[in-house]
Amino acid sequence: MSQDSPDPSAVSGSPHTLALLPPLPPRAAAAEQAALPIFRELPPRTAGRAADLDQLRDVELDVTIELGRTRMRVADVLKLTDGAVIELDRAAGDPVDVFVNDRLVARGEVVVLSGRFAVRLSEVVSPMHDGQQQGHQQG
Repeated sequence: MSQDSPDPSAVSGSPHTLALLPPLPPRAAAAEQAALPIFRELPPRTAGRAADLDQLRDVELDVTIELGRTRMRVADVLKLTDGAVIELDRAAGDPVDVFVNDRLVARGEVVVLSGRFAVRLSEVVSPMHDGQQQGHQQG
């Protein structure tokens, strides 16, 4: 082996030979650049916001109804048994919070509809700007 070429086993203890590829000839380099995609400016939108929303109508979102919260010590949680009652931070009749993907969107009252619980919305929360609206935080 000549002094100019490194010993292949000296590179990270690998017995494999490292090979350097020669630079592309000018014609091949031009062909490689020609294969890059060409992006054109999109035409202005004419359909408006309704068309954008139509594409999202089938997307499923997580909806959570929060009846109330409480804080408990681990020792108290470990003592819970069937029939235990946990007191929440809201009074009976207070509105419940409606979260969509952990973002507060409305408040309402719990009702029974065909034997199932439901929520009748009483207030739709307007979104705050600049990210000031707080998401659903586990307390």
